[in-house]
Amino acid sequence: MPSPPHVVVGITGSIAAYKAAELVRMIIRRDWDASVVMTRSATKFITELTMRTLARNPVGLDMFAPTDEWQADHISFASRADVLLIAPCTANVIAKLANGISDDLLTCTALATHAPIVVAPAMHENMWNHPATQANVELLKSRGVRVVDVAAGELACGATGKGRMADLDCIMQAVAELIDTP
Repeated sequence: MPSPPHVVVGITGSIAAYKAAELVRMIIRRDWDASVVMTRSATKFITELTMRTLARNPVGLDMFAPTDEWQADHISFASRADVLLIAPCTANVIAKLANGISDDLLTCTALATHAPIVVAPAMHENMWNHPATQANVELLKSRGVRVVDVAAGELACGATGKGRMADLDCIMQAVAELIDTP
């Protein structure tokens, strides 16, 4: 019997990080495997314990943490991914991905993987609409990264605008389309 698809979920430092917990639950409910890689900023919004419990796997946090594997963590996560999903993805991480900056475990994993990448941005409307962010998003798309468009609605600061992370079902649909593609 073939092994189930493996989704590596990257979580960045956005208030929308709490939604990543439900994304991992949705992945597990589909009988897919999940691993989580969190940026240091993400741990300010949601805990490693929460994500480890939901994913049923160790969580990657630190590039230089001791490991029992012979491969470095970023190579290990990159190799096991059938899809790398980064949700939420901040403007900062979008810029790093677009420019090949790999200064933490998540961005190194993204640079090292051959798996398709899905990015679900989440940020304030002004950040989303900034020409630098829009240029970075277009560059990622031109390289084959699947960007799930942000939604409009109430933002964390109380303002209303475009920048909310997409609906979780939309994000899961984007992942499922890549997994179901031979």
